[in-house]
Amino acid sequence: MSTSTTRPMRILVSGGAAAAILIGSVTGCADRSGGGSAEEDFPSGNITLLTPTAAGGATDLTARTLGKQMEADLGVSVIVENRPGGAGSIGMQYLADQSADGYTIGVLPVEVSLLGHQGYSIDPAAYDFLGQVNSQPGTIAVPANSPYRTLDDLIAAAKADPGAITVSNAGPGSIWEAGAVELGRVADVQFTGVPFDGGAPAVTAAIGSQVDAVVAGIGETAPAHADGRLRVLAVFTEEPAPALPGVPTATELGLDVVIGSWAVIAAPTGLPEATATRLEESIESASATDEYIDLIESGGNLPLYRSAAETTTFVGTESDRFEQLAAQE
Repeated sequence: MSTSTTRPMRILVSGGAAAAILIGSVTGCADRSGGGSAEEDFPSGNITLLTPTAAGGATDLTARTLGKQMEADLGVSVIVENRPGGAGSIGMQYLADQSADGYTIGVLPVEVSLLGHQGYSIDPAAYDFLGQVNSQPGTIAVPANSPYRTLDDLIAAAKADPGAITVSNAGPGSIWEAGAVELGRVADVQFTGVPFDGGAPAVTAAIGSQVDAVVAGIGETAPAHADGRLRVLAVFTEEPAPALPGVPTATELGLDVVIGSWAVIAAPTGLPEATATRLEESIESASATDEYIDLIESGGNLPLYRSAAETTTFVGTESDRFEQLAAQE
C-alpha cells in the first residue's frame, strides 16, 4: 500500500472479509466478567504495553507509536516494555500471567498463533484479543555486497552445497524461521537457519554480512533496501509490494511462498466488559490516526484494523492453519 498524497488510508476488515491477509489462525473468545465502579473509572493509572520482541523491530515500533496515540485518548501514560526471548514466548507467557484488569496489555505478533504448534506452551485462549492493527509481508534479503543478485542465484548456491547458505531469522518457532523453512521446502534446498531474538537483530546480522541472507518482515528489510544496506530478493506476497518497487514476489519467480506477520493487541483473559470496551475503542481510535498510519505505511506494512471479535476469530483461523502446516512437516 502506498502512502496517500492527501490522507493515509487504513484497511478495516469486518464480517466475511476476515478471510486472510497473508497467512491466517484461532481460538475461542474468553468470557469477560462484569463491571464495578473501578471498571467504570478505567483507566485510573498508567498502562503497561508489553511487546515480546526486541527494541527496534516492527512490533516494537508499532507498540511505541500506538501507545503514544492511546495516551492522548486515555489520559494516562502508556509505557512500552520489551520482554524478548524464545521467539516471543517469554513475553507472551508473562502477559498471560498478569492480572486481567486492563493495566497490562500487549502487542502480540503472529507467533501467538504459531508457537503452540512448535512445542511452546503458548495458547491463544490465554488472551482476550482487543484488535488487529497491521499486517506485514515477509521478505528474503541479502547483504548489499552479496554475490547473489537474485533469488535464483541464492537457491542455485544452496543446491550446489546443501546447508552452506546461512539464513538468519527471528528465533526458533518464529514466523520468519517458518518462512525460511517453507522457502527451502518449496525450492527443494537446504538452508542453515541462524536464530536471533527478534527480527531487528536478525536483519542487523545480514547487514553486517554475518549470514548469507535473512528472512524478515518488510518493515525491517525495506528501509535497509532503500538505503543500500540490504538487497531484497523477493517478497512473500501474491502481489508486488509498493514499498519495494522492482522487487519480484516469490510467486512470480515460480515459488509458491506466501507468508507474513501481523500484530494484535491482547490482554490476559478475563477482562471486565467495560474495561475491554474502553481499550478496544482506544485502539481503534489510535490505529486511525495519521501518525500511526504513516509509520506503518512508511515501512511497507498494511495498517489493517479488525475489531476485537473479528480479531479473535482471525487468530483462531490462523492457529488452525499453522496446525495443519505443522502436520505436513
